[in-house]
Amino acid sequence: MRIVIQRVTKASVSIGGSTKSAIGAGFLLLLGVCEDDTLDDVEWLVKKVVGLRVFDDENGVMNRSIMDVQGECLVVSQFTLYASYKKGNRPSWLRAARHEISVPLYEAFCSKLSEAMGKPVGTGEFGANMKVELLNDGPVTICMDTKNKE
Repeated sequence: MRIVIQRVTKASVSIGGSTKSAIGAGFLLLLGVCEDDTLDDVEWLVKKVVGLRVFDDENGVMNRSIMDVQGECLVVSQFTLYASYKKGNRPSWLRAARHEISVPLYEAFCSKLSEAMGKPVGTGEFGANMKVELLNDGPVTICMDTKNKE
């Protein structure tokens, strides 16, 4: 799994002109799933997200987690994180998981993240044409890949 974590002051996702989800301060998470991802990847990634210390403490040092600041999360599926761009100029999506793999893992990630945070997380709609708006705070943007755990 690949994820792009953006610390935001607010974020929202709209589909067909209607807001599906909106959050205040917290994380906008763009999540990509590949063919060989498993629930172990979901567990590892949830633990990393809730423990990531990128929010300022009283001294202005990034030392607090999303849990510490009681932030919110918005999770958007993003198969394009697995784009292959080595040949030509049109990306290939061969490494992105098929729907029968990616949908259950995306839903498991959202569910386990919600459980870990003790509150609902906002979501997009898998496979929909979504308009994502955000106000990146910092800016702080971090990429993680469960294949690079070490």
